[in-house]
Amino acid sequence: YVEDENVSEIMVNGIDHIFIERSGTLLETDVHFDSLEQLEELIRRIAAKVHREINELNPIVDARLADGSRVNAVYKNIALNGPILTIRKFPKNAIDMESLIMRGSITRDAAEFLETLVKAGYNCFISGGTSSGKTTFLNVLSNYIPSEERVIVIEDSAELQIRQISNLVRMECKQANAQKKGQISMEQLIKTSLRMRPDRIIVGEVRGKEVIDMIQAMNTGHDGSLSTGHGNSIKGMLRRLESMFLQAADYPIEAIRAQIAEGIDVIIHLGRLADGSRKVLEIAEISGVENGEITTNLLYKYRTSRGLMATGNSLINTEKLELRGMIDGN
Repeated sequence: YVEDENVSEIMVNGIDHIFIERSGTLLETDVHFDSLEQLEELIRRIAAKVHREINELNPIVDARLADGSRVNAVYKNIALNGPILTIRKFPKNAIDMESLIMRGSITRDAAEFLETLVKAGYNCFISGGTSSGKTTFLNVLSNYIPSEERVIVIEDSAELQIRQISNLVRMECKQANAQKKGQISMEQLIKTSLRMRPDRIIVGEVRGKEVIDMIQAMNTGHDGSLSTGHGNSIKGMLRRLESMFLQAADYPIEAIRAQIAEGIDVIIHLGRLADGSRKVLEIAEISGVENGEITTNLLYKYRTSRGLMATGNSLINTEKLELRGMIDGN
């Protein structure tokens, strides 16, 4: 299944229940492990290859295989139905926007609009649920970054495949060892990236208190920065960002909302539909703060019968387009 290019995910729930996702469809296989020890040994070998360890004292491991696949494993002492192994595979050849258009994930009109925004240096945030295609879409958008810029990429586990940027720095978080030492967090990496003279910063996924550093980076001249986060909708994603901010620092909610609205220019929301397809569901501009609430300007919305359609609303904040000479400012 690892070698099958049509399989995007492998899920091992103990020795007898192995599921795969093939071409967007979840299937149960008829294969199994011979014993608990065999599965545990496989998990330990995978962890050891990336200098991690998994045992009863360290029962969870997140790792990355040599081919870029992402691995999560949970040991038997906390997984009631036996050791759990999940492998998220990534295509060997990076998907481009043309591929997404052909699949119906986005329209050409919306793709060209996003291309213009990325080139002009708008800060874009991609939201969506688990397995909605956030990392893939982030990778696609990064292809529009001008090749002469200096880009810093920060990820929990390295997944992005950025090839057109020659002045590229890639950094990956590091987990603590068995002695609880040596951890390097995303928050630390974002802070140190600010001293590397970046034109843009790409943060693979925001999950916690590093949101403060990411938003501050977007607010301090690093136009065109990109990131992703888990959210059920654009409004829901904004609430999650506020919650992460509050957990990290005791700021007034009004100040937090002002920082978020100032830092993020556009949010693209992705979803996975019942048929397994992944689509852009909404594109909205963060237009400001009104009556203490972050306001959005919905630009594109997915309709079941018609697909992704422009709402007719125009982009309000056109200053970055004007500064790059991409529209007439008069």
